[in-house]
Amino acid sequence: MDNITKKIAAYASSLSFNNLDEATRHAATQRLIDALGCGLGAHDCEPAQMGKRLSAGETPGKYAGRVLFHGDRLGAESAGFINTTMIRNFDFNDRYPGGHPSDALGPLIALASTMNVDGKRFLAAMTVMYEIFARLADAAQLSRRGWDQGFGISISAAAGVCNLLGLPLETTANAIGIAASSSVPLRVTRSGELTPWKSVATAYAARNGLFAACLAAEGMVGPGHAFEGRAGLFENITGPFTLVDFPTEGGPSLVPRVQLKYWPVETNGQPVIWAALDLRRTLKASDVQAIDVFANKFTWFEIGSEPEKWDPQTRETADHSLPYIFARAFVDGPITTHAFTDDKVRDPAIRPLMGKLKVIVDDALEAMLPRMVLRVTATTTDGREHKVEIVDPLGHPDNPMQDKDIEEKFSAMAEPVLGVERCRQALAALWQARDAGSVGRLFAMLDLKRP
Repeated sequence: MDNITKKIAAYASSLSFNNLDEATRHAATQRLIDALGCGLGAHDCEPAQMGKRLSAGETPGKYAGRVLFHGDRLGAESAGFINTTMIRNFDFNDRYPGGHPSDALGPLIALASTMNVDGKRFLAAMTVMYEIFARLADAAQLSRRGWDQGFGISISAAAGVCNLLGLPLETTANAIGIAASSSVPLRVTRSGELTPWKSVATAYAARNGLFAACLAAEGMVGPGHAFEGRAGLFENITGPFTLVDFPTEGGPSLVPRVQLKYWPVETNGQPVIWAALDLRRTLKASDVQAIDVFANKFTWFEIGSEPEKWDPQTRETADHSLPYIFARAFVDGPITTHAFTDDKVRDPAIRPLMGKLKVIVDDALEAMLPRMVLRVTATTTDGREHKVEIVDPLGHPDNPMQDKDIEEKFSAMAEPVLGVERCRQALAALWQARDAGSVGRLFAMLDLKRP
């Protein structure tokens, strides 16, 4: 067994709620509430409907899973896939550099909802997922090498499920080996004109991570050297790396460093909206001659470097388009998920303003990372310049969303679905998730049709 596999498996197989400090417990609860709110807002999304159609008539089998909000009892893989499609659909869920840790939650919720699992046990398994994903993202840097985040999602989902099932170190290592050797997806998923697969790729990866854990639980032996062995990850892609020690080894807890999104757009688009809202207080679109947006290299690469971002045709492209995000917020004000309907995305009236935007890589801003800094200069038709700088917008780890912000976000997504009173009751119960005797009953509070 190689060192990386052993380190991950040892942490995943041993962590309990008692190992978590209070900051981590609260941060995990915040992120659970955030993910469930995102899922409720997308409860009827087409990818979830596809998953339900494909699994119609399916018997649960040995590892049963429950579909969030709908109550269907299916095989855990199908239920987990559907759950993550809803959580991920609006690109509104949490994010750590390199991906979205909550994309792994769908299978964990599905499986825990059919087991006798209390809140403490669930939050421990969830923490396993988050801590492993964050460390792999930091160390492997796969997204910067052209590979997608599904690698970390698959491994972290497998590890979290192993923790939930109480599997020992050797069995957990087998699950890690299966997931790691089978899940290195291409980042082409997030390039050019984006398709609905952009929001489903990690649901697919999370489902595969769950399957790896279930296979290992049934006795399947996976490669123990997927990272460091011959033809493994180190040799083929990344070169050697080490993982920062886990909190049980004296390392930092990274769950509180996972960013929550205030706006339903790609993470680097968060300061873009704040800048647009600032400028619209004093300028009208007809006043603007040119807009220069100064950003770090990854912001430019991710949401401002491709021609498709200046003429998005899909919701998935639009929420990854700096010109669209800026122009829509400048014209309409605060952004909601309704800013990404087909008619809004393809609106010809907004194209002239988008065409005035230029995204420029600023080495000074690059040097300030991990601070998130964006500078915008708007030049008006009379030659005047209006400048705005956004630093660490709300949701950034150094400017975190508070409980009241999370409640407002959850309510905005949940109230149209559950109603005001049920939303209030659900929030009260979710904040006390650690004390839940059954997370299955807790999640059932969010069902659209309650018995």
